[in-house]
Amino acid sequence: MLRIGQIKIPYRDGDSKIYTTLLKKLHIQEQEMLSWRIYKKSIDARKKHEIMSVYTVDVRLKHENAFLKRNRNKNIQKIEYKAYEFPKAGEGLLKHPIVITGSGPAGLFCALMLARYGYRPILLERGMDVERRQDVVGRFWETGEFQTDTNVQFGEGGAGTFSDGKLNTLVKDPSGRHRKVLELFVEFGAEPEILYVNKPHIGTDVLCHIVKAMREEIIALGGKVCFESKLTDIRTEKGRLTSVCVNDQSWIDCECLVLAVGHSARDTFRMLKERGLPMTAKSFAIGVRIEHPQEMINQSQYGMDRDDILGSAAYKLTYTASNGRGVYTFCMCPGGYVVNASFEEGGCVVNGMSYHGRNSGNANSAVIVTVTPEDFPSDDVMAGVEFQRFWEQRAYTEGKGRIPVQLYGDFCESRVSQNFGEVRPVHKGATTFADLNRCLPIYVCESLKEAIEAFGYKIQGYDRKDAILSGVETRTSSPIRMERDGELQSEIRGIYPCGEGAGYAGGITSAAMDGLRIAEAIRKVYRPMDESYKEQKKR
Repeated sequence: MLRIGQIKIPYRDGDSKIYTTLLKKLHIQEQEMLSWRIYKKSIDARKKHEIMSVYTVDVRLKHENAFLKRNRNKNIQKIEYKAYEFPKAGEGLLKHPIVITGSGPAGLFCALMLARYGYRPILLERGMDVERRQDVVGRFWETGEFQTDTNVQFGEGGAGTFSDGKLNTLVKDPSGRHRKVLELFVEFGAEPEILYVNKPHIGTDVLCHIVKAMREEIIALGGKVCFESKLTDIRTEKGRLTSVCVNDQSWIDCECLVLAVGHSARDTFRMLKERGLPMTAKSFAIGVRIEHPQEMINQSQYGMDRDDILGSAAYKLTYTASNGRGVYTFCMCPGGYVVNASFEEGGCVVNGMSYHGRNSGNANSAVIVTVTPEDFPSDDVMAGVEFQRFWEQRAYTEGKGRIPVQLYGDFCESRVSQNFGEVRPVHKGATTFADLNRCLPIYVCESLKEAIEAFGYKIQGYDRKDAILSGVETRTSSPIRMERDGELQSEIRGIYPCGEGAGYAGGITSAAMDGLRIAEAIRKVYRPMDESYKEQKKR
């Protein structure tokens, strides 16, 4: 197979011209082309009057070696395509089903792969199924009616369900897990283009259907999915897991537990700490959401207010403040909404969300500042959690239970805003004007002001006085890391920390990839359930 890069086509011509362009670029006849597929697609908008789609395409030719001998081009290389392979089963015997706690991307993909290979896992989820969860979250945004175990953070699909559904990742993965995750998303209902576009996204409306379809397959393959079922305790014997407790009531015997609890499972973190699970505090980032008109972002990125083909433009910005702290945009949502993502009584958290169409009229992004364990109030492993909680409670107090918002110009002057400007808010959940300087540490506020001003030189209007800030953004990554060894197990044997909550992922795709990694690790040790039962009966 040959990989052909730097195939540039005017964006309006789209995918329809790839085949003919390939033939011309390679100087071959149709009969020499056996097959082709798009490997990657991006947009080159550096020349606003000449925006191009840039493709990398994998092709199979009849005589590839002969072709390479007569074509010395750095953009043409021979590759060996390696599909993802689930490992062979080990010889260990399972006495009980594998338990997975948390149905975010990590837990869901782990459960799906294990179910497909005969392990019949039990998937525990503290929140509700996605159908009921949508109703609960919608009611919270409309009325403020709050539930602690079913909200934007907790419930089927995890925190990513109510997000933009971005699938880009910086993880280098020669094993093919990244591709496998995307293929599974497509299999369950995502658009095939996510397999090759540079910045793939699904959208919350599509994600809801996908996670339901995955759950239905897990059940059809003999697995169990238990909602409103929270892991509340574990038992060990001689350093090995023996059972887990659900809802402080029922105990389930198991020798394998996958901890895919997500980055907001603070009560679970504390229980695990008390039970001696090794974990450490880690760095993360906090800040605000910033809103601009999507047309302004489109104009900056594409040189036009809107275009049906290009859609809503995205951006990614970084800056190092004079105090040495890194500031960057995160989870940018073109045509999206700022949402109240609170998950504890008395705390306020915001996040960004987009539907598949990305057509709200506003662009929003987190603008966040790195914080380290040195910033936390103590050296306790839970100090990062308490740091988050303190500022979330401050935001709740300043906003009187609503999302506190402020115009950027007023934020710079530490003045409570009185009215919105030309930028109109697009929120899910009630808002009120407040001073966000009171909702974040001074060094974070100073870093934000400095960075947003600098971003104005990169995107004209980014630092406009009427840009809307909402607070606080604290759910960027887990504040702890659960230690695991080369076999991906904790010091407490049989426990497999997994995904974003365990400190090994940052986003939907990397979490799902870690779920596959854990499934592989279990597979290498144990036989599927039916084989285990048969072998034990023999003995």
